[in-house]
Amino acid sequence: MEEQKQGTRLSGYRPDYVVFDLETTGLSPVSDGIIEISAVKVENGKVTDSFSTLVNPGRRIPAAATRVNGITDQMVKDAPGLKEALDQFLSFIGDQVLVGHNIHSFDMGFLNHAMEELYKTRLGNDYIDTLYMARSCLKGVCRHRLVDLAAYFNISTEGAHRALNDCIMNQKCYEKMGKLMETANPKPGSGEKCPRCGGELVKRSGRFGWFYGCSSFPNCRYTKNIGKEI
Repeated sequence: MEEQKQGTRLSGYRPDYVVFDLETTGLSPVSDGIIEISAVKVENGKVTDSFSTLVNPGRRIPAAATRVNGITDQMVKDAPGLKEALDQFLSFIGDQVLVGHNIHSFDMGFLNHAMEELYKTRLGNDYIDTLYMARSCLKGVCRHRLVDLAAYFNISTEGAHRALNDCIMNQKCYEKMGKLMETANPKPGSGEKCPRCGGELVKRSGRFGWFYGCSSFPNCRYTKNIGKEI
């Protein structure tokens, strides 16, 4: 697989995308492993296909992980290894924009570490993290976990913390938030990329009025006024 540029975190709503979710043995992309990969393909806001597989991590699953997602060593005993599962996942997503909850800080790290280990490259798909989206458009919600968003929109949380169930839940939340964002601000993006990190520039308000800021904030603090940099 040819080396490619790492995907950029985007903002806002797209009608065509793939929601994905991972379950893992722990929190570290370096020392822990992926044990489930699921994804839901969406076209024009409607689910058209789904993908899900358990993954044999080649190690024991800690009891703490099993308590969260319910996945046991016995369940993954005959599951494909990471390369086979990842090959299937990459074929499923193609070059679509990816959507997921807290993926910027968690899932993308696991995927990129796996990509580097197996293919000597990183995932090139652009992606939207619904955690950032929720913080932007649901300011009255105290917590922004996926189950909190689902509860806010009266979406069932049954089966939470299994990858495919979380994908389905998140897809419904993303559609709801997309409608909220469109109503509040029909054109949140500038259509420009951040010259520092490649992220999308989005419209924000501050002490001195409206400006464009990098969607990767706070990791990137680039801002742009109309007609000039600030």
